Amino acid sequence: MIALAICVAVSLFAIFPLTDTDIWWHLACAREWVTTWTPVREPVVNVHEYFQQVVAFVYDIGDAPLLVAFKAILWGVVFALFLHRAKCRNWVVVACVAILLFIFRYQFEIRPVLFSMLFLGIYWNVLPWLFYGWRDEHKVSRSTQAKKFHFVFRKVFHDITISYKFLGVLVVLFIQWIWCKCQGLFILGLIFAYGFFLYGLWFRRWGNFGKVRQWKGVRIPFRTLAWQTLFVILLFIMPVFHRDGFNLLPYPFGLLDRLLGLSPSAMVFATEIAENRSPITLLLNGENVLQSVLMLVLCVGGIVLAAVRWHLQPAPYLSWQLSWQVKERVEAIFVRRLQPSWLFITAVLALLAERNFVLFLPVFLAVLLQFSWRHTSFKLQVKNRHVKNLQRLSSKLRLKNRLAEKSKNTSDTLLAALVVAFLLGLWVKSVLSYDSMVAYQRVPVAAAHWMMENPHPGRLFNDDRAGGYLAFMNPLDSTYIDGRFILKTAEFFERYLEYAKTPQLFLRDAELQDIDRVVLPLRYYARWDKLIAALDSSEKWHVGYRDSLFVVMDRTQY
Repeated sequence: MIALAICVAVSLFAIFPLTDTDIWWHLACAREWVTTWTPVREPVVNVHEYFQQVVAFVYDIGDAPLLVAFKAILWGVVFALFLHRAKCRNWVVVACVAILLFIFRYQFEIRPVLFSMLFLGIYWNVLPWLFYGWRDEHKVSRSTQAKKFHFVFRKVFHDITISYKFLGVLVVLFIQWIWCKCQGLFILGLIFAYGFFLYGLWFRRWGNFGKVRQWKGVRIPFRTLAWQTLFVILLFIMPVFHRDGFNLLPYPFGLLDRLLGLSPSAMVFATEIAENRSPITLLLNGENVLQSVLMLVLCVGGIVLAAVRWHLQPAPYLSWQLSWQVKERVEAIFVRRLQPSWLFITAVLALLAERNFVLFLPVFLAVLLQFSWRHTSFKLQVKNRHVKNLQRLSSKLRLKNRLAEKSKNTSDTLLAALVVAFLLGLWVKSVLSYDSMVAYQRVPVAAAHWMMENPHPGRLFNDDRAGGYLAFMNPLDSTYIDGRFILKTAEFFERYLEYAKTPQLFLRDAELQDIDRVVLPLRYYARWDKLIAALDSSEKWHVGYRDSLFVVMDRTQY
């Protein structure tokens, strides 16, 4: 019930305009593959092709409002998949979670990472069953084998289990194949599956019998080990089954380069783009102070929580009984070891770049709610033992204890209800303030309409955040740059940023490159004040269109 309420809250909080400007070049590329008129790095791989086709299909049916509703539902599904196993009885914790979700609601954008989180959520639920749900042949008792009915029943059940697992493997492989053309983070699926395989293999190696540690590799059936190994290999080579598969294989390493700033081109990308900078860098620069502080606190808290979960929970090999039931085996390996490990990985990724925080948040909440539920269950066990000791006392004391417990639960529930009601009120107020599901503060909606009615003969120079929308609205007018920075070299990007600092450099390059129209933002990420002032004061340029958000300047024709 609590997990469902959190998922509904996520879907509601995800209803806001299309603030991520990259969605527009995704929509433009879904219609027809487009690039800028400036040089791009080779090879050009459209790793987001399937994502683009899906969002374009939704947009064609209902425009921006339906696309917003679509991404809100998907974000709710993502959290439902991750919180499916989580249980929590503490309403105060739920109220704190609601506050966090409301603060970070603008992280729930329509980006390819949404599909990556959806696929990871499916893996989160399916892979434990695939890897740890096996049954050993030799664990069946002789009495069961001696009875024909039980033997036939077991044989049929075993065949059905194999069929379901084979179907599950095919589904995961198909999802991985789809993922390879949705986002470059498809490597996370491989790492996640390899973690299941490695942990399962290691923790079924050894068994403790008294003080003697004995090798127990025989407990893993050979065919189980064989199909799991083959499964991981097939996941790795899934990109090859696409037309440009050999170009897809190294793509995640380019993303890692951009994230860490290893190459000169990646260094510019990692330091100059806000979403790709670390929360630490944003905090030091005074940008998004509240969110940056909370991100740092949550990421460090996630690392601490992962360490605590790892330390407090005993390792699976500490038990001599290595052939547990399926539920116990999943709890021992997945919950005790793999969940803390994945929480640690996503926390580190979030510390490296702000945009990776959505990879961390669902995992953090899943582990946190499960941890708080276990802590509450432990307190209930202690309390039950205490109640048994009170049974010898009078009925008045027992009644007093029950009333106190009921009063505390009521107060916690009331506090959580007040917090949620306050947040819903703020959410309703914010939703009513939107007059469009297109964030016209970030993309040149009115300016693009004017530009379509007033074409120009030369080339266009634009801000990177406006490039995708301009390419989508007017594909005949090729743009200078858009959000696909991975296609640009370090030299190009440095020169592009230098135009904002040295307007005379742009004026010389505009002459050489036949640029006769410039569209720049005035408010949102407005780094172009010097260039706009230089163009406005130049006799060769004049203002063609201007509103409170964007300005379009044309070269004066003589």
